[in-house]
Amino acid sequence: MNKVPLSEYPRPQFKRDSYICLNGYWEYAIRREKDIPNVFDGKILVPYSPEVEKSGVNKVVMPSDYLFYRLSLDIPDDFIKDKVILHFGAVDQIAEVFVNGKLAIKHVGGFLPFSIDIKPFLKKDNNVLILRVVDTTNTSYHSSGKQALNPEGIWYKPQSGIYMPVWMESVRHGYIEKIKITPDIDNKIVTIQFISTIPDAVLTLNGQSFDLKANKENIINIDDLHLWSPEDPYLYNFKINNAVDTVFSYFAMRKVSLIEKNKRKYIALNNEIYFNKGVLDQGYYQNGLLTPDSDEDYINDIKLIKDLGFNVSRKHIKIESLRWYYHCDRLGLLVWQDFVNGCTKYDFWLNQVPLFVRYRISDRRYKTFFRENEEGREEAYQEFLDTIDLLYNSPCIIVWTIFNEGWGQFDAKRIYKKLKQVDPTRLYDHASGWHDQGSGDFKSMHIYKWKIRVPLRYKIKNRAFVVSECGAYILDKRLKEAKKKEGFIYLLFNNKEDFQKEYVRFINEEIKPNINKGLAGFIYTQFSDVEEEMNGFVSYDRKEIKVDVPLIKKANDF
Repeated sequence: MNKVPLSEYPRPQFKRDSYICLNGYWEYAIRREKDIPNVFDGKILVPYSPEVEKSGVNKVVMPSDYLFYRLSLDIPDDFIKDKVILHFGAVDQIAEVFVNGKLAIKHVGGFLPFSIDIKPFLKKDNNVLILRVVDTTNTSYHSSGKQALNPEGIWYKPQSGIYMPVWMESVRHGYIEKIKITPDIDNKIVTIQFISTIPDAVLTLNGQSFDLKANKENIINIDDLHLWSPEDPYLYNFKINNAVDTVFSYFAMRKVSLIEKNKRKYIALNNEIYFNKGVLDQGYYQNGLLTPDSDEDYINDIKLIKDLGFNVSRKHIKIESLRWYYHCDRLGLLVWQDFVNGCTKYDFWLNQVPLFVRYRISDRRYKTFFRENEEGREEAYQEFLDTIDLLYNSPCIIVWTIFNEGWGQFDAKRIYKKLKQVDPTRLYDHASGWHDQGSGDFKSMHIYKWKIRVPLRYKIKNRAFVVSECGAYILDKRLKEAKKKEGFIYLLFNNKEDFQKEYVRFINEEIKPNINKGLAGFIYTQFSDVEEEMNGFVSYDRKEIKVDVPLIKKANDF
């Protein structure tokens, strides 16, 4: 009997006992017509997109197509309470959900979860769930990540439909709808807010009970403070229960900020300078693209990043499953989290030339940045807010990256100011790479072609300086050219010995000497190979670690 893929509980920081996993084989159909078909094409393995072989379909869904899913729901009677909440981890891109022929919800956006109470639509038996999905990929203003209909280079194969777990839970009226957790190590407190129509609840933490009030800030004293860090990822486990519901969660006592040393700003963790050593992590997998084969893939990636001597993953243009953040929390890996942006056009002069010739354009010039559509800008900003809301409680996340290399960029300075009010507990990279608007918490540069040099203080503008992408040395044993070759942007190697020698030189000559000059962190490109990109420490299928792990770790241990 085949194991249901990715069937682990999908929301570890807000867990309750009620859970039915709906991953597995569904019916699918791809049509040019909008009408729901009577006859479907075959079986698809959820949560894998039809574009990947693992799904059993291996077909590309075009923007003019309609992708349909159908599943017969067999819900046990003893599972059903007052509400039956159906959850989708992510559906790319525009999804309509029908229950027994009636539209239950329409959701726009391929990178964020959504849910709906389907109890009002259910019958006693023979319930049928249908999805109708449209995916414009990179032909509209909707967020598309790094997908492209014509993939090449840094742009990857498109994928559509369900690509994260689908599941159900059932709850009573008055259930605990959500929680918000804000640690404060300076005052040794944690503030917990939760939403419920029942006013009273009890929190159990470290064997102690605390009375809570719904829809208000509840302050809990943490007398015996145990700080969280990558070296000591200590988590406080707790539960909240009211008259009808119990949820299990956790938090960490940690703080991220900027502090000054020698007239330069540095990233601080728990009020001490903490140099950020990171890798660019695209979160792509050969068999499933945005979807891993198993939960173990997440764990193995995180452990390998740490084994290589890095303490940060920059999660690049992707929002992961909540389980990935959970594993970062418990294993101890800091995260710089990118927002996902729409990019209808990748322009050579706007998006690539600044790598070689530094210049800045005001991102209020919407036409120049291909952001003329006001609805698209509003949708993007709302997705930024939704991303913060989704991941606010995750202690591993210390940086929000708003825009990257000008892709879909607009009003970065204004947006930074607004988001900093929404979440003042984290740092913000408002424009990673180029088209810096003089805002955010970082002067953030991508440096591939040239040697790393810390800018003059007046250019940094009272911010920390980070190199948010660098390196990207290609290690491809198939190369028949010289051991080391000067590529258009990157250095190319066909053996690990020369690759490693160059990496050690890079750390010793370009990273370490710049720390005292004001370098607060770097992100090396990248963790794994992805499609045409061969600049990872590990192969795309994760079967080959391309370097000597202890050697890279030794270089990074400083």
